[in-house]
Amino acid sequence: MNRPRLATKEDMSRVLELINELAVFEKEPEAVVVTVDDLIKDGFGDNPKFKCFVLEDQNKIEGIALVFTRYSTWKGEVLHLEDLIVSKASRGKGYGTLLLDEVVKYGKELGVRRISWEVLDWNDPAIQFYESKGANVMRDWDVVQLDEKGIENYLKAI
Repeated sequence: MNRPRLATKEDMSRVLELINELAVFEKEPEAVVVTVDDLIKDGFGDNPKFKCFVLEDQNKIEGIALVFTRYSTWKGEVLHLEDLIVSKASRGKGYGTLLLDEVVKYGKELGVRRISWEVLDWNDPAIQFYESKGANVMRDWDVVQLDEKGIENYLKAI
């Protein structure tokens, strides 16, 4: 079985396909606005904003894990797993485990004190998967966001 590797610029087209597949699964197909050019610029410029691990099966990328560092006032530098995606056709083959293993190894390499991510409360298979790996699914926390419209409305109000 193939092992995850770091993505290249040439992989970003397939990465975006998997991002869109996830958006459909999460019932928000119109929410993805990022482009291949954005992914290339943001992931491979002078100051990369993320790292992406990919996993191939028969020369086709079937899974990704996209991560970046952020800073916690309690823990210092932490690694954030933005998305772990395995194509619908390849679920159940252990690819999610291989990708998560790679993320955890990378976090250990960086010396972070925490790796964090979100999961939708209705995605029971993902919740069970993460809990089986020892992750703490913190059900008493809510994700808070301002989207583009929210940012504009906020700024108009101040």
